[in-house]
Amino acid sequence: MRFSDVHIPLHLAWSSPFARWQTDLADIDSLDLAVQATDVAFTRGGQDPAELSGVVLGITVPQHRSFYGGPTLAGRIGAPHATGPMISQACATSAASLAIGGLMAEADRGSKVAVITTDRTSNGPTVVYPSSRRPGNTPVTEAWVLDNFSYDPWAQASMIAAAENVAAAHDIPRHQLDEVTLLRYEQYQKGLTLGRPWEVAIDLGKGRSLDADVGVFPTTAEGLARLQPVEPDGVITYGTQTHPADGTAGVVLASGPPQGTGPVGRLLSAAFARVDKSRMPEAPVPAARAALEHAGIGIKGVHVVTTHSPFAVNDVYFSEQMGVALDAMNPYGCSLIYGHPQAPTGMRAITELLWALERRGGGIGLFTGCAAGDTAGAVVVQVDSP
Repeated sequence: MRFSDVHIPLHLAWSSPFARWQTDLADIDSLDLAVQATDVAFTRGGQDPAELSGVVLGITVPQHRSFYGGPTLAGRIGAPHATGPMISQACATSAASLAIGGLMAEADRGSKVAVITTDRTSNGPTVVYPSSRRPGNTPVTEAWVLDNFSYDPWAQASMIAAAENVAAAHDIPRHQLDEVTLLRYEQYQKGLTLGRPWEVAIDLGKGRSLDADVGVFPTTAEGLARLQPVEPDGVITYGTQTHPADGTAGVVLASGPPQGTGPVGRLLSAAFARVDKSRMPEAPVPAARAALEHAGIGIKGVHVVTTHSPFAVNDVYFSEQMGVALDAMNPYGCSLIYGHPQAPTGMRAITELLWALERRGGGIGLFTGCAAGDTAGAVVVQVDSP
């Protein structure tokens, strides 16, 4: 899909720090987290929530009382007359939420739509499905996070199996995965020195706050080399894959140029793609190609690329297929390093993309990332030169 008049004020693009699961954010409901971060972002960015015409909520892990979704979230952030859908598409939730929000904004001239993504993989719910066909009517249970992380019912395999399949099919060696992981860690550390104007701190109570990512592992070439593959005869280690996390991120989309000062981005296109069973890391490539085609831009016209990379395999494959140098991607690191809370992972990467474009003086940016179900979402944005 292509957009012609959807704008993103950069001062209204935000992300909380991400926390490795079962740490600092483990006991905060992800909707509570989203409300708090949005309040901070709106206060800082001068956004009156009453001006919102719509809200899109992206969330993949059910939380207590999350049934009412977007309308409840809208009311809690001070926009009781705004409404909109709740979107869930695994790791592509941010791209899907942004696409729906873009359609909502473009359909109503002068409107503003908040796209808010949030998830807590910590303390995931256990869902009980009653069954009158089982002995004694015993129910079927599902550990929402753990069971779905470990098994794709369509591919009948785990996500790490998909990554190993792609590595084997394209002769991607172990040492290259280690090298990419170390590169992303170094980019992440360098990004910290530049500052993160998109980041909002989270009040943890009792005088504590979360103002930095939690769970980023100190990474060295020697440390990566010592790790054993997760699967026998495989190439992927715990060092070259991401970790589950908790967090929230969002943007405000405006139909027509927003009033006020500060850098403004534009949403140009969004697209989705699916590949063969158990080949998930390949999916970002066709999604990216489709989004670029919708935008009328070739990959050589792209100035910055960010990705959701649950496995280092993803970036190696993308680089080889798209002709983008590995060190020309993810200037602030990526989810491989700072973690993966599902829905907001892509939104943080898109926010980082917008700010990276602003820091270079404008340009075209591409975000792409895979999702469970051997699918992927991609988004193309532009930030004009000042």
